[in-house]
Amino acid sequence: MDISNVLLLAVLFSLVLAFVFSMFGQGGGSVYSPLLILLGYSVLASTSTSLVLNLITSLSAGYIFYRNKMIDFKASFAFVPGIVVGAFAGGALSKFVNSTILLWLFVVFLIILGARMIYGYWEKGKDIENMPESVSTRTYILIVVFSFAVGIISGLLGIGGGILIVPFMTYILKYPLKSSAGSSHLIISFSALAGIIGHATTHHLDWPLIAATGVAVLIGGNLGARFSLKVNPKMIKVGLGFLMWALSAQLLIKLV
Repeated sequence: MDISNVLLLAVLFSLVLAFVFSMFGQGGGSVYSPLLILLGYSVLASTSTSLVLNLITSLSAGYIFYRNKMIDFKASFAFVPGIVVGAFAGGALSKFVNSTILLWLFVVFLIILGARMIYGYWEKGKDIENMPESVSTRTYILIVVFSFAVGIISGLLGIGGGILIVPFMTYILKYPLKSSAGSSHLIISFSALAGIIGHATTHHLDWPLIAATGVAVLIGGNLGARFSLKVNPKMIKVGLGFLMWALSAQLLIKLV
């Protein structure tokens, strides 16, 4: 396929994915990276570009959540130290990890996350309305350890981490779903930036690809965050779950 057509497809897919994922407080990195790889871009170019797209989506969508007072800054900043250190380390180490290993990690990651999203359709329980009044020392330690692990994964695979952070804040820390989604955008912006810096220390970024897809996710992320305030996204999450399985199957075919 002609390179201009490949770039056009990357732009169109990025626009749609940013729109959909920003509704759930996620940057879409879990899909950006494998999608770019399947379009023919290298693993390093795909993961580093994905982190930039995550940063743009999170800043764009996060502003909408901020305006609607759906970001808990105190809880968000508890994640920052661990996720920044982890994401920088993951980004810097990505060049030295075998690309085949990274692709297998993508396959496993997409299968698990796809199952989690599909399961969410049948998941019952009323959303929590009030935020926790305080965070214990034990909980804070748990947040730091969790955020560091998410940061490593983020830097290596080019994901923002929102798809892990949102359920953690919702089910473990007991935050309202929309507050978790909004707060995750702030957290993702730090992890994505640290991961980008980590990548930049070891290899060159694909700036033409970043510029073209960056505009697409800026638009898509903003529209998706606005739309998220008006809809019940359960059916869309199921569709995303099957999309992740389809991508994992394509990567598996590529591997074997």
